[in-house]
Amino acid sequence: MADNTHSKPVHHREFEKKQHREEMKQQVLTFALMILFTLIAFGMVIMEVNSYFIIPTLIILAVVQVAFQLYYFMHMKNKGHDMVALMMYGGAAVALLTIITFTSIIWW
Repeated sequence: MADNTHSKPVHHREFEKKQHREEMKQQVLTFALMILFTLIAFGMVIMEVNSYFIIPTLIILAVVQVAFQLYYFMHMKNKGHDMVALMMYGGAAVALLTIITFTSIIWW
């Protein structure tokens, strides 16, 4: 009974360790970038940058941060999340088109 038949081979465990290490490195780098983007946005607001520049920049930084959150921290890059990703990105596209449509109707 001392023989454990359910254990993984050594090369498979080493591969998993390396894969987890790489994933952790990517998550830490992504987290650092999101903190940097937040500090940039905060600094622009504190320095009272022109609103014609700050609003689009803040929106772009927010969209990038949401993409990082979904891709890395919600594991949307992993296999098996294709349908969920399709539904989320499809919903985001419909929301964006709705906003563009109503903005166009109101402004013109």
